[in-house]
Amino acid sequence: MRLAHYITLAVAITFIALLYWGGNTIPPAKKPGAEMQPTAGAMTQGPNTMKPASFDSIVSASRKLLPKTAADTVLTIENELTAIRDSSRMAAVFMRLAGVWGRNNIVPVMAYYTGKSAKLENSQKKLTFAAQIFLQLMENERDPSVQSWEAREAVSCLEQSIKLAPDDEDTKLALATGYIEGTGEPMRGVQILLGITREKPGDIPANMLLGRMSIQSGQYDKGIGRFETILKQEPENKEAIFFLVQAYEGKGDKTKAIEQLEKLKQLVTDNPAFTKELEQHINSLK
Repeated sequence: MRLAHYITLAVAITFIALLYWGGNTIPPAKKPGAEMQPTAGAMTQGPNTMKPASFDSIVSASRKLLPKTAADTVLTIENELTAIRDSSRMAAVFMRLAGVWGRNNIVPVMAYYTGKSAKLENSQKKLTFAAQIFLQLMENERDPSVQSWEAREAVSCLEQSIKLAPDDEDTKLALATGYIEGTGEPMRGVQILLGITREKPGDIPANMLLGRMSIQSGQYDKGIGRFETILKQEPENKEAIFFLVQAYEGKGDKTKAIEQLEKLKQLVTDNPAFTKELEQHINSLK
C-alpha cells in the first residue's frame, strides 16, 4: 500500500444514494482541513487530458450488470420519457431512473440521471449534490476517460449551481477541484482558488489545493508557503504535513523533510505498517 493511502479518510460511494433518497440532499461539507485523498485523483499525476468517455458507452456497458427485472424497469421508464415534454415531469422521471440504477449500485449512471433531474429543477442543492457524487467517483476512478467524463459532469452541474449561489465557497472549491483534477483545464480551477485566498488568505481547503498544484508544477517554495499557512492553524493536519514532506524533498531539503516525517510518525501511532514505512522512508533520506 502506498504511503498516502494510510492518511486518507475513504468515503463509501454506495451509500450516496441512501443519503439522497433517505433524507437530506446536501452532502456533509468537509470540515476545514479535513484530509483529502492525495493519490487517487489526477492531482498527483497532472491534469487529466484524456478524451472523456461518452455516456452512451457507459450506460451500454452498465446495462449488462443489471438483473433482468431492473433492466425491464429501466426500459419502461426510458420509453415513458420519450413521450414527456414538460420539464418538471421529466425531472421526476429522471429521478426514478436514478433510483433504479442506484439501488443496483451502478453509481455513475445513477449520478448522471440525478444530475439531469437537478438541472431541470434548477435546484442549487440538488445540483451540488449530484456534482459531489461525480467528484467522489472521479477520485476513485481508474479509467482516465471515464474519470474525465465524471469530472466534466461535475463541472457542468457546478457551473449551473454557482450561478444560483455565486458566493458559495463550497461550490467554488468543488468547481475548482473538477477543473484541476479532471478536465485538463487546471488554470481555470487555480483562478477560482486564488480568488478565494485573496478574500481569505488563510482558507485551508483552497491553500491545500494550491499547495498540491505547486508541487505538481515544481514550485516547491510556493507549496511550502501554502502548507505552512495551513499548519499555523492546524499543527496536526496530517495531509498538510505529508505534502510538506513532498515539497521539501522536491526542493532537495532532506533535513526538513525528515523533520516533518518524524512529526507525522508521532501523529499516527495506531498503524504499525504505516510507522514502518515512515521509518524506511526516513532512513532512505539519511
